This record gives sequence, C-alpha cells and structure tokens, in this order.
Amino acid sequence: MGERRTSNPASTDWPSLRVEDWTDTRDTLHMWTQIVGKLRMAHAPLLNHWWQVTLYVSPRGLTTGAVPYRGGVFDIEFDFVDHRLRIRGSDGGSSGFALRAMPVAEFYTRTRHALGELGIDSAIRARPNEVEPAIPFAEDYQHTSYDPQAAHLFWRQLLAADRVIGEFRAHFVGKVSPVHFFWGAMDLACTRFSGRAAPPHPGGAPNCGDWVMVEGYSRELSSCGFWPGGGEEGAFYAYAYPEPDGFATHSIKPDAAYYSDANGQFLLPYEAVRRASDPDQALTEFLHTTYEAAAEHGGWDRTSLEDDPTRWIDR
Repeated sequence: MGERRTSNPASTDWPSLRVEDWTDTRDTLHMWTQIVGKLRMAHAPLLNHWWQVTLYVSPRGLTTGAVPYRGGVFDIEFDFVDHRLRIRGSDGGSSGFALRAMPVAEFYTRTRHALGELGIDSAIRARPNEVEPAIPFAEDYQHTSYDPQAAHLFWRQLLAADRVIGEFRAHFVGKVSPVHFFWGAMDLACTRFSGRAAPPHPGGAPNCGDWVMVEGYSRELSSCGFWPGGGEEGAFYAYAYPEPDGFATHSIKPDAAYYSDANGQFLLPYEAVRRASDPDQALTEFLHTTYEAAAEHGGWDRTSLEDDPTRWIDR
C-alpha cells in the first residue's frame, strides 16, 4: 500500500504533511540527499562551517548549485515536480533518471552511472553520517520508499520555510550563513555569528568525527531552521552555541513555541505555524525572539550586527 497523505500539493503555501505518513520516504530520501551532498563535498573547496557541502531550495526541489569540476562546473538537482534526478554540466551535457521507489543501493549505482555518462569521476566516503546504523550506500536495501506526493509536499514545506527564513536573514549584516539544507541531519538551516570564537564543541554526533562539529561550531552562533521530524508535521528550531545563561527562559513568541530541555533548543511545531491566522508572521516572531534570546543574553554587539533590509527603498 502507498503511504497516506493529507494535503493537495497545490492547495496552500504551507502544506500539511504528517511525519508518520511519510517516514519511510523521508528516511530513504535522507540517504539519497547524503549521496548527492557528498558528491558536492568531494569537489568543492572547504568553506567555514562546512558551507560548501550543503544543498539549496530551488524552483523544482533541492540543488547542489554549481560544483567545480576540472575546467568547468556541474550541478545535481532533485526535481520534486517531475520527480527526476537531473545532472547538468557546463559543457552542455546532461543526464539523470526518474525518482521512484528504489533501494538506496540502486540510487547510488544509478547516480554514479549518470555522472559517468558526463565524464565526471567522483569518489566519496560511501556511507552516511549522523545516523545510526550507518549502512554503506552500496549495501542499503533497507530504505526503498519514494512517495512522489510526499516528496513534493516536503519540498513545498521547504519553499515556505526558506522564504521566511531568507527574509529574517536579511536583517543581519554580520557574518551569516546562506539558508541551506544540511543533508547530515536533513534540516534547512540559517546561522548568525557574533564575531567571537566559541569553545571547542564536544561532538558526539553518530558516525561523524568530533572534528566535524568542532569546525561547524568554531564561532559563537545563533542558529535556526526546519527539521522534518518532531511535532506532528515537523518542527522549527532555534538554539545558541554556547548557550548563554538566561537563554532558555527568555520570553519568546508565538505562544506555541517552547524550550525543550531534551533537545537544548527552542521548538515551534510546523503545524502551529501552518494553522496560524498569519503563518509567515508566526514564524517570523519565533525567529526574531529566539535570536534576541541569544544576542541579548550573550552580549552580542547588536548595533553593528543588525540593520533594516528596507533601508534603501525610499531613496
């Protein structure tokens, strides 16, 4: 039987997608995005905090963006509209295949073959990170599901989150990450930095070297994002590293948001945003008030780090 869905893909900017209704597809897609993300990581030079490994929300799904290769570039995109993996090279070549239910092992083989058709030779560490157990991609016949409607709805969740988080990002003129998709934990994230160094992160992520987290958290930060787990339909999150005293008890909005001691971060269920009279405003309040919790209690120089993104509109 197919997996149950709860919404028409075109019905709303904030579609409903219950976690329990697409968990098998989510877990398979997580492994697929790890494969594609590792391909970007194999060819892109290191950027601070691993920004070179991420994927980005695109008009069709998720993309690597331009990846350097020899004298040119290529990109890989998950098209969640026509349900294809698309690979394009700057020399005009293209390749790919249909996204459908298949084992991770088959997806891995087909991706390598499609790259080979374009003359792209890639070697990756072919097992997943930040998950347990970490089944090598070539041996993974456990994750096999792909529900096209669920994948499409997930992409539409990401579209909405990316749009609002992108507007929030524009209020910060200090060092700030793109809004990007980390395939390790399968979350959309955006991170602001105070400009100060942070204590070495203790690590502890499954099947991931502690040095990875040391690089990712080498500077004091306030991070927010969306994760397709937690709550009925996923959850927005916000945390600070290192977490300053008073952060967890800071007053935040909207009322549905709360601090999770178990997770060490603020959480706002996706369904609370979707059901709000103004979903964009509800999420915007969460993003700004949780950042304020980090910046105020952490003693950030807010005057030099923040500005109004509409400051030139009337000029």
